[in-house]
Amino acid sequence: MSGPGNTIASGVSHVPVLLDEVLEFLHPRRGGIYVDGNLGLGGHAAAVLEKSTPDGKLVGLDWDDRALSQARLNLAEFGERAICVRSNFAEMETVLDGLGIGGVDGILLDLGLSSLQLDGGERGFSFRGSEPLDMRMDDRSPETAADLLNQLSREELADMFYYFGEERQARPIAAMVVADRIKRPFVTTDQLVDTVERAVPRRFHPRKIHVATRVFQALRIAVNRELDNLVKILASGVELLKPGGRFCVISFHSLEDRLVKRAFAEDQRLQVITRKPVRPKEGECQRNPRARSAKLRVAERTAA
Repeated sequence: MSGPGNTIASGVSHVPVLLDEVLEFLHPRRGGIYVDGNLGLGGHAAAVLEKSTPDGKLVGLDWDDRALSQARLNLAEFGERAICVRSNFAEMETVLDGLGIGGVDGILLDLGLSSLQLDGGERGFSFRGSEPLDMRMDDRSPETAADLLNQLSREELADMFYYFGEERQARPIAAMVVADRIKRPFVTTDQLVDTVERAVPRRFHPRKIHVATRVFQALRIAVNRELDNLVKILASGVELLKPGGRFCVISFHSLEDRLVKRAFAEDQRLQVITRKPVRPKEGECQRNPRARSAKLRVAERTAA
């Protein structure tokens, strides 16, 4: 969703991923109504609002209250054209109904984490240092990452690491988690990192990413039910688009990308615009290393 190296109105570091490409495919225009389902700090939203001057509107959804509060500040210059709502994007239809909006000209989902979440140091999204094992996007949700680590069975943990993290060492990691939590319940990220590092033999450590990366991904997906929410919006979101409206999704790992690719290809109401995913150019990756894994897929609502 974002990365270091740029600032918007509030001064908070923020770099919208694939911004030029999003604007090209979403094609914001005056009078249009658009939805940013993962508002974050509002980087994509601000650009869409600028392109749809003077009367285009954008509804921004985010279930992270801290990010939403910052986004409201960053988008304040657009006045009533920017409508910020605390909600999961899976509830987009309900939100738009409540606003009296019957159809939109474009939907954007940026499925990445914001810099506020990664660098905030409070919720365990990053394994740099020691942070609470929380990982909830919405602090109203009942279960934290620590809850899952301390309560799930070894088999359930292994399945979670394997299916949500695509972690090949899921079984030994799950076994080590169960053994370690008997001695001391999991509370912080550095505890989990230490467990994963000891569970995976050095020869199986990946070269390009940290050995705990996939475990952290799996936990975050499970805590926030990310794949369930994505499946829901990929089906319901299409009905919210006006004919000719564009559905743009930026994903950051293969599980999400496969879901988006399949949903776009199989939905008879859509015409796929990007046969292959659009990737960031090398210059963007150098400026914002977090963009390297981003993939943009776009489909257009037909008249049918």
